[in-house]
Amino acid sequence: MNLVGSKPWKRPPARIPRRWRWQRPTVSRARILRLLPILAFLALAPPVFFHLRLRRFQQMRMRRCGWIDRPPLVCAHGGDSSNAAPNTMDAYRSALRSGVDCVEIDVSRSSDGVMFALHDRDLQRMSGNNTATVGHLNANQIKELNAGFQLPQEFRNPEVPTAEDALLLVSNSVRQVILDAKVGPPSFEKGLAFDILSVVNKTQCRNCIVWAKSDVVGREVIRLSQDVQVGYIVMKDHSTGTRSNLLRMKVL
Repeated sequence: MNLVGSKPWKRPPARIPRRWRWQRPTVSRARILRLLPILAFLALAPPVFFHLRLRRFQQMRMRRCGWIDRPPLVCAHGGDSSNAAPNTMDAYRSALRSGVDCVEIDVSRSSDGVMFALHDRDLQRMSGNNTATVGHLNANQIKELNAGFQLPQEFRNPEVPTAEDALLLVSNSVRQVILDAKVGPPSFEKGLAFDILSVVNKTQCRNCIVWAKSDVVGREVIRLSQDVQVGYIVMKDHSTGTRSNLLRMKVL
């Protein structure tokens, strides 16, 4: 019951227990500034860590597997001598069918100046003469030889090709052609570089490299042509550890 002139009665608000009362936490500005470096470190550390780990992994991959991006050339020495007599047209064709990147051709000069794809070792097998050298036979004598002599029956009766025929067959089908210049009696290095370059120019071989165990031949090729790459074969005797040196090689 209300008396006249008195204020209406209102129920007092319920008291909230102290333990349930919410209070806004107070954090000082100085504390926030101290936390900022820690938060920045926690935000940046994982991506930096994984970036460095990925970079390290890529470096190790390049060190161990760099050859994948720059694979070595697969080169057929004398053609595919496992399926045909070495340094024959059949051997070169078999190598091309195998998809090789490079073909090596042994180049020797006959007594009348014709360049053949022939090695003294193969000549000695064909002729049965262990002292025979290409330079002591003329072109007709070499053409009469059986390049498959003393080899399995399926390798028999191929002819010894000229260097020109070999280059015409392979030069446009591989990335690199290596002409291994064989130096031997009686002419040795005399005019050999000129004769090899004549064949290279005649066949328009743009991917030929001429190498030899003779630095005389290498220097002469460089002097006569700036377009043909030159290599030098350094031999190492594994029994003694000695190695041939470029004693006379000069930069022209």
